[in-house]
Amino acid sequence: MENTNTNTNEAKGTFDPKTIAIIAYLTIIGLVVAFVLNNDKKDKFATFHIKQSLGLVIISLGLFIIGMIPILGWILSFLGSIFLLYLWIMGLINAINNKTKPVPFLGDHFEKWFDTI
Repeated sequence: MENTNTNTNEAKGTFDPKTIAIIAYLTIIGLVVAFVLNNDKKDKFATFHIKQSLGLVIISLGLFIIGMIPILGWILSFLGSIFLLYLWIMGLINAINNKTKPVPFLGDHFEKWFDTI
């Protein structure tokens, strides 16, 4: 006989805050999905990592624009991208480990800038 009564959070349409936080770091689409998933519940842990990820996306867009400038822009964009990769990895590791530690250097600023989220 098939058991149709599942008790998982995913079956009810809600996701674990840790899962939402991890999804937030997986591309821009993942950030949008995490924002939508967290929209009803407004979990503090998930919201924290959504803010961190949003800050990283905005910085990456800025680096993309800087990269359009020949020579100096290319160098700055390349170095900035390496730094951004480091920040992204740190944010993702913090989300996986259930930590609300901001990404180095810019994380505290992201919390202030996106306080209304």
